[in-house]
Amino acid sequence: MRLKLFLIFSVLLYSCGASDESIRPEIQPISQSVYASGILKSSGQYQAYAAVSGIIAEIYVEEGDTVKKGDPILKVSNEVQKLNAENARLAADYNDLAANKGKLIEAASLIELARSKMKNDSSVYFRQKNLWDQQVGSKIELEQRELAYLNSRNAYSNALIRYDELKRQLSFTASQSKRNLSISQTMSSDFILKSELDGIVYSLNRKTGEIVSQQNPLAVIGSPNDFILEMQIDENDILLVKKGMKVLVKLDSYKDKVFEARLSRINPLMNERTQTFTVEAEFVQRPEPLFPNTTFEASILIQTREKALLIPRNYLYKDSFVIKSGGDTQQVKTGLMDYRKVEILEGLNEADELILPE
Repeated sequence: MRLKLFLIFSVLLYSCGASDESIRPEIQPISQSVYASGILKSSGQYQAYAAVSGIIAEIYVEEGDTVKKGDPILKVSNEVQKLNAENARLAADYNDLAANKGKLIEAASLIELARSKMKNDSSVYFRQKNLWDQQVGSKIELEQRELAYLNSRNAYSNALIRYDELKRQLSFTASQSKRNLSISQTMSSDFILKSELDGIVYSLNRKTGEIVSQQNPLAVIGSPNDFILEMQIDENDILLVKKGMKVLVKLDSYKDKVFEARLSRINPLMNERTQTFTVEAEFVQRPEPLFPNTTFEASILIQTREKALLIPRNYLYKDSFVIKSGGDTQQVKTGLMDYRKVEILEGLNEADELILPE
């Protein structure tokens, strides 16, 4: 109750200091809109990067040239990669299976020697065992023959394993060296940057002889005919906008002209840094000419009322009160509003006269 009395008292006090500048509500159209700003982009617009680092050897196009998909843009020469490719070729030759055939022959010879020794030790052992069964010879001599046989059998088995491991290792090393050679040869070839679409070279800020890396954009290419209005919407307004809504666009390059567009895409992921959402619109009738990266301001129309009872926003006090010409305060219910006027749904008519609060 005290709060209510205080509010009424505050309004009465405020009305005492009101200006005698009077107006009457008027029936006029009004639109509620969401403000947005953005950049004009060519459809498919992208920055082209080199796949290798090096020196620009040749440039085949100029800014503004029309290109087809697959057309060469420029050539990057990479001498370092060429040297790496030569090293890879030497390594491939060194590790080739044919070049290492001698190692396999040597390993095979060791197998044959181990097999012969095992065969000989086996014959001696079993001959000694037969003599022992006939109670001829000593047990120590038998055990020595058995140990020699077991050792030679293990040596033969190990020789087989070493041969297989050597063969696998040589085969793997040869394959790996050939693969590295293939990669190095691909990278050592002079890299030709090609267009990924039919379009226009909008930017080519490079010169012959300039050193470039894989992180540096070399060109900007995009469609010559299709353009997208990319803009940012505040997170507080994102629930108000829908695909297909009318957008009024004012391009910085076209002073005092307003163009109509339609909202075509809403990116559902918010940019955490700017607290905004990216939305896109397309022109209903595209002006000529257009240039990528041109900035613009836009109003996305949320609601429009053709006949609404309107008053200037500065005649509204505490969001829901007005002051009549006699000094009385009147509570009102508001509807749509833009940056200048507000719709009055209840509490006033066209005959009422209002004065401006100070």
